[in-house]
Amino acid sequence: MARRVTQSTRIAVVGAGPAGIMAALEASDLGAQAVLYDTNSQPGRKLLVTGNGRCNISHAGACAGDYVSDAPDALAHILERFGHRELVARLKRLGVLTYTTSDGWCYPLSDSAATVVDALWAALRISGVSLRLDTQVRDLVPRGSAWAIITGPSSTPEYYDRVIVATGGKAHPALGSTGRFFSCLESLGHRILPVHPALVSIEADMRKLQRLQGVRMDARLTLLADGRVLGQSTGNLLFTRSGLSGPAAMNVSYLVHQESGAALTAEIDLLALHDGALARLLRDKRQSPWPLATLLGAVLPAKMPPELLRWSGLPPSCLLNELNQAQLDRVLASARALTLRVTGTRDLTFAQLSTGGVPLAEVDSPRMESRVAPGLHLAGEVLNVTGPCGGYNLLFAQASGVLAGRGACAAT
Repeated sequence: MARRVTQSTRIAVVGAGPAGIMAALEASDLGAQAVLYDTNSQPGRKLLVTGNGRCNISHAGACAGDYVSDAPDALAHILERFGHRELVARLKRLGVLTYTTSDGWCYPLSDSAATVVDALWAALRISGVSLRLDTQVRDLVPRGSAWAIITGPSSTPEYYDRVIVATGGKAHPALGSTGRFFSCLESLGHRILPVHPALVSIEADMRKLQRLQGVRMDARLTLLADGRVLGQSTGNLLFTRSGLSGPAAMNVSYLVHQESGAALTAEIDLLALHDGALARLLRDKRQSPWPLATLLGAVLPAKMPPELLRWSGLPPSCLLNELNQAQLDRVLASARALTLRVTGTRDLTFAQLSTGGVPLAEVDSPRMESRVAPGLHLAGEVLNVTGPCGGYNLLFAQASGVLAGRGACAAT
């Protein structure tokens, strides 16, 4: 735990997303004079769109192995110091009550991101954090043992003992995450890893699947490059006009941009979660005049069985006891390995997250302090940490924010 500091200790937090808000609250709680900057007119604007407005704020089972990062050990240390349990307790202190689903996804009891933002805004006011909203930090300059924040070409610099950067990546640029601050961090000595969309829909050649537009189901998606497996995800999958969406697709979407020039394909196992149940049903009915489409419909959405039969060259009304084993195997093989040519992803405008940014290895994880610019702390999406759908990324943002606020006070 960081020691308490005097109110003469000034700490600037750049970026009022979940990481920045938590950093400012922690610094203020520890006695510092925290000043929170953001280009938006209110803090937490990006939180409003999380979880389709429900705010999937954490994940109960999150561990470092669920994420992709250049420094997995450092990530593990962060989550050990401030994980899901600590976050839920902190949120309760801030007036945000939560519940967790059977699969670990954590939401506010209100099922409303707006109520979370309202509670955090109230907490900022009560804690005494100074807000500099509608303000763009244009530069960050070290001046001896202090830092100068410059907000305009003719503005007077403001000086701080420590600075926490929580400016996010490039996802959702309309909400303020433009990546503009990466150039400032680069000028201070940090490497900036390539930034690409993550947690975004995959675009694919959907001509074969035009009739499945709007179908949603649980399935397993494997992404391949020149036949080599890049990654795999099981979960909800949505067939769209231009490709694939839902967590199963979004969780592997970041891999699309790592294989420039490779032939990318998505292989979908429609039966991944129900293969055994369907096999038993087909075995029990094998000698009966049951329509195969009806039996397939026991585990698949209504639009799917007729398409599987069509792809296999069989009539939609074919009966199970009239098919030979080779015909049945052909239908099942098509269901287990539906293959599409991947053409890319939707751009950063539609992404929930971006990859890349500052390598986590360039941050001292206990205090989230820069290894190349002492007195500078970093938190949230500005760092190279990518988690799947389900509250993982909000957990990391808030955890790293708390540790950055704590670390900035301990460093003074």
